[in-house]
Amino acid sequence: MPSQSLENLERHVSVADNDMRGRSHRRRMEIFAFLFLTAVLMPALAVASVGSYGLAVWIYQMIAGPPGPPPPH
Repeated sequence: MPSQSLENLERHVSVADNDMRGRSHRRRMEIFAFLFLTAVLMPALAVASVGSYGLAVWIYQMIAGPPGPPPPH
């Protein structure tokens, strides 16, 4: 009977140990995701959006001409 109790205790300790490792792994992955989003993805999206706007303005000005007053007649 004591060996069965010891076996159940080891099983519960093992489950708790796996849970703690799972939480630690999840926390590490959340920190990695946060750092990836803030250090890589957001700056890349900012550069891409500003670059796309600049390209759109440049193409528009190639078609419509530069901004300013209309030329004199």
